[in-house]
Amino acid sequence: MSDLPATPLFSSLQAMQKDYQDTLPPVDKWNPELNGDLDMRIDREGRWFYQGGEITRAGMVKMFASILKREGDEYFLLTPVEKWRITVDVAPFLFVSLRLEQDHQTQGIVLKTNVGNEVLISADNPFWMESGWESSPLPMVMVRNQLPGLLSRPAFYQLVDLCYSVTDEQGAESWQFDSAGCHFSVGLME
Repeated sequence: MSDLPATPLFSSLQAMQKDYQDTLPPVDKWNPELNGDLDMRIDREGRWFYQGGEITRAGMVKMFASILKREGDEYFLLTPVEKWRITVDVAPFLFVSLRLEQDHQTQGIVLKTNVGNEVLISADNPFWMESGWESSPLPMVMVRNQLPGLLSRPAFYQLVDLCYSVTDEQGAESWQFDSAGCHFSVGLME
């Protein structure tokens, strides 16, 4: 993990994030043969569906999310001996809430996913805007192991409230925010 600003708060947040990741199965070390395609889908809102029906048990969704792996643009559920391809509409995680942490002169933006884990926007978990459906940009943050999360509309609006205007050498204005000592751009002002 990258070095965050040397403050007790950010050290604590980074340790909490690492502790959570250490409890997950080591899917990055598993390499079974592909078994095929599973009729499982994660929609734009982070809801999981199996054979057309929504999986509503939070524990089941959390378990499936813990064995998720991304290879290129494809997503798989893995065990040490099985590998099943699933469909992900936008991102496997949805950020449902945001909170601002302040330590001395440095702020950190912490997002909570639909499966309950928290992610500090930082060099290790960067923010970016991605081209999306119907040409609307999608605000994304890396959750872990190349698995992105999409900010829900309320979380994104909270994030925009934390932005400030920056003008580059060509006179173009953009919206930016700071988190854990890093600067991130939301996009050009129009």
